[in-house]
Amino acid sequence: MTRAYDEPDARPNPVPATEHDALAGIEPGAETICCHLADDRHRLGGSAATPIFQASTFVYPDLEAFEQRKQPGTPYFEYTRVGNPTTSVLQAKLAKLEQAEWSYVLSSGMAAICAALNACLHTGAHIVVVERCYYPAARYLRNYLPRFGVDSTFVAGTNADDFIAALRPETRVVYLESPTSGAFEVVDLQPIIAAAKERDITVIFDNSWASPLFFNPLAIGCDLVVHSATKFIGGHSDVVAGVVAGRSEQLERRVFREVELVGGTIDPFAAWLLLRGVRTLSVRMERHQSNALAVARTLETHSKVRRVRHPGLPSHPEHERARDLFHGSSSLFGFELVDQSQAAARRFIDALQLFHIGVSWGGYESLALGGTFFSAPSDPALIIRLHVGLETEADLIRDVEQALDKV
Repeated sequence: MTRAYDEPDARPNPVPATEHDALAGIEPGAETICCHLADDRHRLGGSAATPIFQASTFVYPDLEAFEQRKQPGTPYFEYTRVGNPTTSVLQAKLAKLEQAEWSYVLSSGMAAICAALNACLHTGAHIVVVERCYYPAARYLRNYLPRFGVDSTFVAGTNADDFIAALRPETRVVYLESPTSGAFEVVDLQPIIAAAKERDITVIFDNSWASPLFFNPLAIGCDLVVHSATKFIGGHSDVVAGVVAGRSEQLERRVFREVELVGGTIDPFAAWLLLRGVRTLSVRMERHQSNALAVARTLETHSKVRRVRHPGLPSHPEHERARDLFHGSSSLFGFELVDQSQAAARRFIDALQLFHIGVSWGGYESLALGGTFFSAPSDPALIIRLHVGLETEADLIRDVEQALDKV
């Protein structure tokens, strides 16, 4: 990793985001964006769903067309590693949803996180990171980037002053999640972002928990937003993918270089599956939110539960901050049993019938995980994490209550 960020040939694929005629002259809402933006149905034989362009290579009618393909304003596709018609429709939708100028969809959430980080780093650079970030991202920062002379400082808690105090002259990135993974703390973002701006530090935000429907980090000053699109954007537990989005043309060139050269591109069929998920994102998020709040409220009043960590509940220490930041709450939250033993957590999780045991979240099905998996030196509590799916609310509540009876 050097300081030579911007290579002259690191130029993004200049395919424009065409819109369906129905969107001409209006500023569409999120649901309409999900359904129609960039879908040029009439050009594609009237296909209601964007086709899968399952092609590695795209051909040209003559050499002159090939030689002119990268002229400014000329739409082109050349090779699916750097651009594909199916993927371009998805990227246009996601950019609009995130209030971004551009987005790139990659083969996993970690591919997106690594592309965003690598685009901003060089040997000798320093990163300030929220301590309770996504565990594989923390491993990348702690164990992988030091090989290239990149140092990280992990900051516990939500206090902006602690993050600002960790900044150094060589800090190039502040990497944030809110709520934090496992603990569901809501970080005081605005002062951190303001301090980073003053020092020309790039702010990267993992927005997987809220989705583009419930939060837009770029709108409050973040520079790059990343998603595990495996989660809510896909929504059906059948595709692994990630997203990087932003507004800066310079950052787009850097991110595109990571996509082009490292090659973590999504394949057209996976992009098509994500398009299918995006079309129902709004209705799914509303159900995820209502189901999760119902389960969280049930847990909060139960005698065997010590604490519920859901930012949507007034009892959460940062509830007011969450209400100011987010347009809604998510399906993912944690709670603690009164009995903080591993045996009690195991009895509860093993007794669940509708909640299955799994490491991911964001799909239609409810999931549970717990134990010391989410503990940290600054917060050793034994947390059980629930992802509340799209099942019938009353059935989910009954399942949680009968499992608590087994503790």
